[in-house]
Amino acid sequence: MPYVNIKVTDEGVTREQKSQLIRGVTDLLHEVLGKAPESTYVVIDEVALTDWGVGGMNVEQWRARDS
Repeated sequence: MPYVNIKVTDEGVTREQKSQLIRGVTDLLHEVLGKAPESTYVVIDEVALTDWGVGGMNVEQWRARDS
């Protein structure tokens, strides 16, 4: 039974976008691993924008650096 956990930032991801992510992951696991869609669990966690980062910078700092 595949279990996939997707993390998205809390920047206004819509219910439809989440639904599309679930469909996409389910299709991918079916095509690549041959897993039945009804056996696939997909969990989407919304995380605060400042709760993660890259290279010691939170995401807001990382984006500001690239601007």
